[in-house]
Amino acid sequence: MRELVDVLGNPQRDYPVIHVTGTNGKGSTVRMATALLAAHQLSVGAYTSPHLEHITERITRNLEPIDPDEFGAVMGELAALEDQRFFARPHHFDLLTAAAFSWFSQVAVDVAVVEVGLLGRWDATNVADGQVAVITNVGKDHTDGTGDWRRRVASEKAGIIKPGSHLVLGETDPALRPVFTAEGAATTWVRDEDFGVVADRQALGGHVVDLRTPHGLLEEVFLPFHGAHQAQNLATAVASVEAFFGRPLDPDVVGEALSGLRLPGRFEVLHRAPLVVLDGAHNPDGARAAGATLAEEFEVAGTRRFVLGMLTGRDLGEMLDGLGVGAGDQVIATAPSTPRAAAPADLAKLAADRGAVAEVIPDVSDAVATAWQAAEDAGEGDMVMVSGSLYTVGDARTACRALGLVS
Repeated sequence: MRELVDVLGNPQRDYPVIHVTGTNGKGSTVRMATALLAAHQLSVGAYTSPHLEHITERITRNLEPIDPDEFGAVMGELAALEDQRFFARPHHFDLLTAAAFSWFSQVAVDVAVVEVGLLGRWDATNVADGQVAVITNVGKDHTDGTGDWRRRVASEKAGIIKPGSHLVLGETDPALRPVFTAEGAATTWVRDEDFGVVADRQALGGHVVDLRTPHGLLEEVFLPFHGAHQAQNLATAVASVEAFFGRPLDPDVVGEALSGLRLPGRFEVLHRAPLVVLDGAHNPDGARAAGATLAEEFEVAGTRRFVLGMLTGRDLGEMLDGLGVGAGDQVIATAPSTPRAAAPADLAKLAADRGAVAEVIPDVSDAVATAWQAAEDAGEGDMVMVSGSLYTVGDARTACRALGLVS
C-alpha cells in the first residue's frame, strides 16, 4: 500500500485526516463527524466501508457519493499503473483506498474523515497519518475470543495513533488504557472523563441529548436516530471535531449538521405500520445494541419477523440472543451476497432452538419480499427487521427500493 501511494505522489498527505477505528459505531461516527465539519462550510471527504448498494457510497464529499464517471476515471488511473513493480499485487480494498486518497486530493478537500477497514495497524488506510485518531470501542469481532483477546484487538486498533496526534478514546476499560497511551499521542481525551453523554431522553423520531465536551456543554441536541448507542457515537464525533478545530462547536451549527443527517442501514426505519427496520449489526455487541433499541423504543403488537443473514466467524447463537429472538418470533434465514455468508440452515436451526418459527429463503430479496407481504397481510402491528450484516442490509435495501419502501 505504501508503494502504491508513493507512485501516486502520496495524496493522503495533501489534507489533514481524522482517522476512525473501533469494533462498532465507526461508520456512524464518521458520518456524524463529516456532517459537523461540512456544517462549517468545509469540503469534507469521507471514506467508509462496506457500501450498502453501490460502491461509490464508500467515497464521498460532504456525504455525496463520488460521481460514477469520476470513480471510473480515478480507478482507470490506478489501472494504468499495472506495469509498476509493486511489492505485491494490490488488493481490491487497497485500490479503493488509494482511489479515495487520490480523489480527495484532486477535488481539494479541506479535511478527510477515514474509516479503518480492518482493525487498524496493518490496514490499508494507515498509510495516512491522522491528525486526530478516534477509537470508538473494543469489542468481540475479528478474534477467536481466546486468551487476552481484548488487549490484542486493542493493540491492533491503537496502531492508527501517530506520535504527536490527538487521541479521542471512546473505549473506557481502564485495563486497556496503557495500550493506547503507549502510542505517543500528544493529547488524549477519554469518553466519560473528558467528554460524554450527560443526559439522554427519548423523543419522537430519535433522542434529545446533553453532551459534555472537552470545551463545554451542548444541551438539548436533537439526535434524529434510534438507539442510545448513537448518543455515544455523537459524543465521540463532537469531541473529534473539537479536537480538529481546537475549540468548542457552536450549538446552532451542531443542530444544523444533525437536522438533515441520515444513517442508512443503522437502525433505519423505512416504514411505520407495519414497522420495517434495517440494522447492519454484524457482531454480538452490535446485535445487543439493536436488540435493546428495539425493546426500549418500539412496541410491536403483532408478530416480530426477522430477516437475518450473517457471516461466518461470528457466534450465530450469541447474535440471535443479542437481537432478542425467541418464542413467538418468526425468522427467515437468508444469505447475503458474499462468500463469507453463514449457512442459512444453521441459522434457522439455532433460531428454532430458541422457540422461533424459522424457515430458509436463501435469496435476500425473496426473503424481504416474503416477510413484507406477510406483515402487510397481518396488519399494521407487525414488524420486519433485517439484520445480521451490512451486506445483508445492503441487499435488503435494494429489495426495499423495489417494494417502494426506499425513495
